[in-house]
Amino acid sequence: MEVKSLEDTIKAHPFFAGVSDAFCKLVCGCAKNVHFEADQYIGHEGDPADHLYLLRQGRVAFEIAAPGRAPIVFQTIGEGEIVGVSWLIPPYRWSYDARAVDFVRAIAMDATCLREKCDADHDLGYEMMKRFVPVLIQRLHGTRLQILDVYGTKT
Repeated sequence: MEVKSLEDTIKAHPFFAGVSDAFCKLVCGCAKNVHFEADQYIGHEGDPADHLYLLRQGRVAFEIAAPGRAPIVFQTIGEGEIVGVSWLIPPYRWSYDARAVDFVRAIAMDATCLREKCDADHDLGYEMMKRFVPVLIQRLHGTRLQILDVYGTKT
């Protein structure tokens, strides 16, 4: 079994596809391997968004808490995707709950470290924004479709 370095693993993740070696070295300084057991929460709505997670294995459900009801899953993502987009935009708080559906392996990137590096190197900051905007648009679109599926009018 081949053991990859953290840098190789990050460069192989779809979110960082094609990133330059220099930028990869910068973000690697903020990264570490982590894992979550099935049903373990990665983040809760309102909590500080301290990390960006690059999913390597497993699935994560995004949930909205509803008073008097079980949480509502509005999207599930898997390997090759990211969790924790709120680290980038003030007030740096989770907007929803994120729960491991099954065993999850991920790379956790320290949010404060990433923000400081993006502030110090605006080219890196711009590169990160170019990578985040498509993810945000895709997530909004997926949530919109889920809402239409659940609450759409019947004819």
